Amino acid sequence: MSADVKAKRRSSTLTLIALVAASMSYTLSQTLVSPALPLIQHDLHTTTNTVTFVLTAYLLVASVATPIVGRLGDMFGKERMMMITLICFAVGSVIAAVSTSIFIMIVGRAVQGVGGAIFPLAFGIVRDEFPREKVASAIGLISATFGIGGGVGLVASGLIVDHLSYHWVYWIGLLVVLAALLLTYLFVPESPVKTPAKVDWTGAALLSGGLVAVLVAVSEGNDWGWMSLRVVWLIALGLGFLVTLVWFELGHPMPLVDMRMSARRAVLTPNLAGFLVGFGMFGSFIIIPQFVQTDPAAGFGFGASVTKAGVFMLPSTLGMMISGPLAGWVGNRYGSKLALVFGTIAMTASFASIAVEHQHQWAIYAGSGFMGIGVGFSYAGMANLIIEAVPQTHTGAASGINTIMRTIGGTLGGQIAASLIAGHVQPNGLPGEIGFTVTFAIFAVAGALAMVATVFIPATGAVRAAVSVDSPAQPSGEPGHLMITGVVRTVHGLVPDGAVVVLLDAEGAVVQRTGTDPDGGYRFPDPPEGGQSVVVLADGFQPVVRDLTLHAWSEIALVPQAALAVP
Repeated sequence: MSADVKAKRRSSTLTLIALVAASMSYTLSQTLVSPALPLIQHDLHTTTNTVTFVLTAYLLVASVATPIVGRLGDMFGKERMMMITLICFAVGSVIAAVSTSIFIMIVGRAVQGVGGAIFPLAFGIVRDEFPREKVASAIGLISATFGIGGGVGLVASGLIVDHLSYHWVYWIGLLVVLAALLLTYLFVPESPVKTPAKVDWTGAALLSGGLVAVLVAVSEGNDWGWMSLRVVWLIALGLGFLVTLVWFELGHPMPLVDMRMSARRAVLTPNLAGFLVGFGMFGSFIIIPQFVQTDPAAGFGFGASVTKAGVFMLPSTLGMMISGPLAGWVGNRYGSKLALVFGTIAMTASFASIAVEHQHQWAIYAGSGFMGIGVGFSYAGMANLIIEAVPQTHTGAASGINTIMRTIGGTLGGQIAASLIAGHVQPNGLPGEIGFTVTFAIFAVAGALAMVATVFIPATGAVRAAVSVDSPAQPSGEPGHLMITGVVRTVHGLVPDGAVVVLLDAEGAVVQRTGTDPDGGYRFPDPPEGGQSVVVLADGFQPVVRDLTLHAWSEIALVPQAALAVP
C-alpha cells in the first residue's frame, strides 16, 4: 500500500491529466446545453421560461456545492470528495440523457451541478501533491479549462444540434466524466493534509439559502421585471441570509467559510476581480454567438449557423490554451499578481475593440482571441493568488468562494446583456446594433474595474526551509541510527516566529511533531524507515508538504499570507 501511494505521488503528470479531464467534463456541460435549448423546448413541448431552468438548476446547485464540497475535501480528503463529485456528475448525466420530460431533465441537471466542486478540489490536490515549482503552471492549465471547455462546448453543441438529437449533449459529456473518474481513481492520491472538524451545517444552510435566493432573482430578473416584488424580495431575502452567515461564522469555532480570512485584502481583492472577470467572460459566451448569428438584414451580424457561431469562439479557446500555462510561468518568475494584471488588460482591450469595430469578421476573431488570452491569464492568476493567501487546510473552501464569485458575476453579466439587447429592437423585429455596442462597452468597463482591483492586491514573498537527513559519523544506539535535521529561514535569512515542523509517514499519518529552536533549527531523532513527508507551518505563512528523500537535500517553500508582514 505504501509503495502504491508513493508511486502515485510521483506521477504528477498523470495526476494533472486526470484533474484536467475532470475539470473539462464540468466546463463542457456549461456550454454544450445552451445552444440545444430551443431543440429541447420543441421536443419536450415546454415553455421558454421552463426550459431555462435546465441552465438555472445546474447553476444553483453548482454555486451551493462548490464551497461546501470544497470544505468537505479539506476535512475528509480531496481525492475522496473528487470521486464522489464525479460519480454524482455521471449519475446526473445519465438522468438527463434518458429523460423524456422537462422535469426529469431539470433533476438530472441539478445533480450534475454538484460538479461545480471539481475546481476547488483540483486546486487543493495540486497544492498538496505537486512540487512547488509546478503548482502555478498546473493551476494555470486547470483554470484555463474554464474557457477551453466552454469554447469547445459551443462548437460541439452546434454539431450535435445540426446532426444529432439533444440526448447526445449528455451522452458525450458522460463519456468525458467516466474517463475522468477512471483517471482520478488510478492517478490521484489522497491528500495527507486534512482538517478534522465537524461539518458546519448551519453555515451551509445559510450560504445555500443566500446564494439560491440571489441567483434565482438575477436569473429571472429579465422575465419577472427587475423591480418586481418577487425579484426585490428574493434579493432582500438572499442578502439577509448572507449577512446572517457572516455574523454566525465569525462566532463559530470551525466555520464553513472563514470570514476573517476572506476579509483579508489578499483574498478579498482577487475575489472582487473574479466577479468582474466572470461578468465579462460568461456574458461574452452569450453575446458573441448571438451577435454573429444575427441576420445581416439588421444592418450588422453575419447570419452564422450555430456551428459557425462556435467557430468564432475558437480563437478564445486557443488563447486560453496558451495563456493558462504561460500564466503559471509568469507567476513563478514574477508573481501571480502580474499574470492577473496581464489578463485584465487583455480582456479590457478585447471588449473595447469589439465595441468600436464589429462590422468585419476578422474583428470578432481578433477580439475573441484577445479575450481568451485575458481569461487564461486572469483565471490562472487569481486562482494562484487565492491559494497563496490562505492556509493549506482551507484551500478547497477558499477556491470555492472564488469560483462562486465568478459564477455570480457571469450570471449577472449574461442577464444584463440580455436586457440591453432585448431593450433595443428595431421596427422589423430584429435586434438593434446599439444594444450590442453598449453591452461590449460595459464588459470593457468591467475589465477595467478588475484591473483596478488587481492593483490593490498585496505582493507576496516566500520562506524557505532546508531539510536534510544525516547519518551521524558516530551514531548513538544501534547501527544505522538516523537523525533528520533542518533549519527554517525567511528569504531575508531571518527566523519566523513559532514555526512547527511535522513528520508524516507514507500514509500521511503524523509520526513526530516539533517546534523550531531560537535559530530556526529542528530535528527528528530515529525516524521510521520508508518514505517520509515533512510539513512546515509558520504563523502568517502557507504550510507546504514535501516528500523527503533520505540522504538528500530538498527545499520547502512557504508563501506568506499577505495580510501579515514578511520579516
